[in-house]
Amino acid sequence: MHFKRLILALAVACSCAAAPAAAASTAPVADPVMRPAQMVRQPAKAYLTGVTQAGKRIVAVGERGIIILSDDGGASWRQAKVPVSVTLAAVQFPTPTHGWAVGHYGVILHSRDGGESWTRQMDGTRAAQLMLRDAQAQPAAGGSANEGYLAEAQRLVADGPDKPFLDLYFKDAQNGVVVGAYNLAFRTRDGGKTWTPFSRLLDNPRGNHMYAIRASGDDVYIAGEQGLLLRSTDGGQRFERIELPYKGSFFALGLIGGQVTVAGLGGNALRSGDRGASWEKLAVPLPVSITAMSSVHGGTLLMANQAGMLLRAAPGKPLAALKTPPLAPLSDVLVQPDGAIVTVGMSGAVRLPAPSGPIHDPVAAK
Repeated sequence: MHFKRLILALAVACSCAAAPAAAASTAPVADPVMRPAQMVRQPAKAYLTGVTQAGKRIVAVGERGIIILSDDGGASWRQAKVPVSVTLAAVQFPTPTHGWAVGHYGVILHSRDGGESWTRQMDGTRAAQLMLRDAQAQPAAGGSANEGYLAEAQRLVADGPDKPFLDLYFKDAQNGVVVGAYNLAFRTRDGGKTWTPFSRLLDNPRGNHMYAIRASGDDVYIAGEQGLLLRSTDGGQRFERIELPYKGSFFALGLIGGQVTVAGLGGNALRSGDRGASWEKLAVPLPVSITAMSSVHGGTLLMANQAGMLLRAAPGKPLAALKTPPLAPLSDVLVQPDGAIVTVGMSGAVRLPAPSGPIHDPVAAK
């Protein structure tokens, strides 16, 4: 796993990022899926992994089940009540009120009040059981492919509930997809009341981790390790593998119209202007892994990397670094309507003022 995901486990064990508001109890530690997130003194300084917009509100997620909210563009934050203390990896709000977060132990959380409170819709134990049931229901005529899927589901049940979901995409408040490690993939069509596994429909025979999912219209893309890139042109019903000139892991994915951009390990970044038929390699300022990508108006993408750099990918131009104060390694980035930038990562949430010019205009690299 790459930095953004692997360090989640390290952050859980580290208490330096956010001190608890009360002394730890000496009682036995409960299952983190069943134990609510502890309220902390400075939740915005915890290790955070994902950030999104929920109407005018910003919602960010991170270690030990911490979810924080800002109603002033990232200037101040408060902590939400969360029923789990597992590390969360990603969050999305398809509407201002309805949102989902995913993370370790196969957790899927849902909020119906803009992130103020959350309920658990899925955990790893339930996910493995659903996959096993689905595998057992497949006809024997499926041959070796179905046998492999059944073996995969049986391993998930035997291994326990610790497999993480790593990203999600919701088209609206009813239809969503979550993906994760070891080819984990589930969809819902009823706002999370029920979840259905669809791993067997993916061309991912090695069970590579899937780090990012994005959609534009009926096109849905999934990016992951070992050069994995899957594309659906029918809204996620069927996926096909796209061959890429780079076989390392991709952690970030961006779509603008028919343009597809993937980036990841060692700063490798590729861009296609024809939905994956051909690719060009983007030159990066430093060979440092790119961990996140956010779409901006004007056909521009904003990327974040492990060196704490923000990179602008404007159409037809090489990547250029925005001028920012020194930042710790970054996990995600979000641009506000006023042009301000909110980053999350090792140092928590940081709001940066808008660049001197629009982000889609040329900005000189450092």
